[in-house]
Amino acid sequence: MKKKIIILTILMLIMGMFLYINKTYAADKAIDDSTESKIIEIKENAANSLEDYKQQYNSDTYGVVAYILNLVRIYSIPLCFLGIAIGAIHQYVIGIRKLDTLEKGMALIVSFVTILIICQILPLAFAVFVKFGRG
Repeated sequence: MKKKIIILTILMLIMGMFLYINKTYAADKAIDDSTESKIIEIKENAANSLEDYKQQYNSDTYGVVAYILNLVRIYSIPLCFLGIAIGAIHQYVIGIRKLDTLEKGMALIVSFVTILIICQILPLAFAVFVKFGRG
């Protein structure tokens, strides 16, 4: 019995070494050349876009804020639609059986619609304020 345990332990150690070596080799090759070039291209596009906003607003601060607000505007749409869908599931699917979830679903829907409207109007309000409000 002791021999079987010792042999099993030795086999597990050898297998662990091979897995560790394979994982280390895979980590070295995790990013190939095409992926690296795509990442660099995305980074350069973002930097160019940020520079465009800085030139458009004639200020580094206003340009960065406008760039961030544009990103918020773009990413708020799918996230808010996801939140509205979750609220609708709580409202109309789960809420049929549990009445406390019915109210939670309506609160989620109203909250995410409000957040969506704010995230869509905020960049416009910022642009109007900066262009016409600061003189």
